[in-house]
Amino acid sequence: MHLLGGKMKGGGGIGEMGSSISPLVSFTLGAAMATVCVLFFMSASPGRSLVDIAAWSHNNGTAAQHHQRHLSLPNVTAAAAKAAAAPAPAPAVPSPYGDLEEVLKRAATADRTVIMTQINAAWTKPGSLLDLFFESFRTGEGGVAKLLDHLVIVTMDPAAYEQCQVVHPHCYFLRTSNGVDYRSEKMFMSKDYLEMMWGRNKFQQTIVELGYNFLFTDVDVMWFRDPFKHISMGADIAISSDVFIGDPYSLGNFPNGGFLFVRSCPKTIEFYRHWQEGRYRFYGKHEQDVFNLIKHEMTDSIGISIQFLDTTYISGFCQLSKDLNKICTLHANCCVGLGAKLHDLRNVLDVWRNYTGAPVQEKRAGRFQWKLPGICIH
Repeated sequence: MHLLGGKMKGGGGIGEMGSSISPLVSFTLGAAMATVCVLFFMSASPGRSLVDIAAWSHNNGTAAQHHQRHLSLPNVTAAAAKAAAAPAPAPAVPSPYGDLEEVLKRAATADRTVIMTQINAAWTKPGSLLDLFFESFRTGEGGVAKLLDHLVIVTMDPAAYEQCQVVHPHCYFLRTSNGVDYRSEKMFMSKDYLEMMWGRNKFQQTIVELGYNFLFTDVDVMWFRDPFKHISMGADIAISSDVFIGDPYSLGNFPNGGFLFVRSCPKTIEFYRHWQEGRYRFYGKHEQDVFNLIKHEMTDSIGISIQFLDTTYISGFCQLSKDLNKICTLHANCCVGLGAKLHDLRNVLDVWRNYTGAPVQEKRAGRFQWKLPGICIH
């Protein structure tokens, strides 16, 4: 105190006092300035965090050492800054076809081929067409029953979907917005029938656009043997025939869309676009007639290859194969009405069961024939 008082008395004044306490003041001011600088730096760099402040305010080491220590810390701030800067992921847009791709993936073969059929509630009741359809696979020859593993059943109403899930693993509910009640039978060429057929056609277009090949089969087709053996690898489209004239590549054959193989490729996608447009070009026609009307221009304009399937193997009531040793499928075409189809197909399955239970020599002798005439079969 004496020393301090002497200096004050001697007129050293403020200047001398400042000289005596400058280390303390310098330290305090230096720390304060450093803190201010850091806070300013933080405000200018919102990506920085408290980790940076700890590195900068540590009172040991040089500025370079502090900087090096900051770089060696886990890069939490960089990750946080990146996350903050990244845009939020876009919300998932639900597919208009729901779980379709999942169902297709489960059912498809290694080369992305599925078998498809389409049903409504009227066809799923016990003893109705779906039961007969399954029975034909189970009593078929040559491992045809294994093809059910690749069958997708497209249902048109909730009741059909519910029943399908009871009997089959690959069911898909095709929701429609055209106001048609698909639960009941649709009479041939009625307005609802045409809506259903063209809706089916549009759905098939979706399948090829998704990159899947498909073999579509009406549920009133009985499967006895593997039909894929009769589909040419060179065909873009293979379609059954109401009338087959002998040459599978002649456009003079009359097609039936109830049994149809389509290979997914640019040509078939283009074909389906023109096919859909034909609904309005040829107003009032169903999809099978429009196919017949555009087949010439499509082979000329896009070079699509169409195979018409021989009715000896891929047969129907329109042109019946009577050789049970060769037949693969039998379609209740040229037959109107659910009751008539059920009557004749039950008789078909009765004959087929007798055939499969007979000795090989008896089969080869060709002694088995369909029950003729039926309501439609002749």
